[in-house]
Amino acid sequence: MTERPFIILGGGGHARVVASTLRQLNQTILGLTDPREKASLGKEIEHLGGDKILEDYAPTEVALAVGVGSSRDTTRHAHLFDEKRGDNFDFPSLIHPDAFVAPEAYVGLGTQVMAGAVVQPGTTLAENVIVNTNASIDHDCEIARHVHVAPGATISGHVSLDRRVHVGTGASIVQGVHVGARSVVGAGAVVVNDVPPESIVVGVPARPK
Repeated sequence: MTERPFIILGGGGHARVVASTLRQLNQTILGLTDPREKASLGKEIEHLGGDKILEDYAPTEVALAVGVGSSRDTTRHAHLFDEKRGDNFDFPSLIHPDAFVAPEAYVGLGTQVMAGAVVQPGTTLAENVIVNTNASIDHDCEIARHVHVAPGATISGHVSLDRRVHVGTGASIVQGVHVGARSVVGAGAVVVNDVPPESIVVGVPARPK
């Protein structure tokens, strides 16, 4: 982790989970940024203003954490990370103390592995991935940038998820499946076949919507 204080980008539900994870990791939270004036993570975390306030901080002074999740659309989540990385800010990876990440797994910059999640050996998590609460990713998976694996989802071995895929709550993806970029796997779906890019699949077994 880092000795620099964190600024959380966002003030909604996922940001609260990020804030809780940072506390569990004994990290200092300087505040949050959110264009909504009423956005709040509690009285103890200051609302600093919109994202423009980051111009007042040098990248060497603070660390950032994306507090925007996705309910299907990962655009905002991806944009925040890419924009601020372009300004040379650092996004340390966050692994909750109650998650299990195999030593043989790779965790990229800005990736968040939340409480109860499991990441098994040989798996690669690229930059800015969310492995949310109680999600499970088995061995030898390739998870590309900006993917969100929602709470309780199960990813079997040798699965590949391309950029900006969203895997819904409680969904399952069987061994060896490939999900194309910017696709959405609906909540509770069971994916048994490859999914083309920019698709939405739902149901058991999952079919295009």
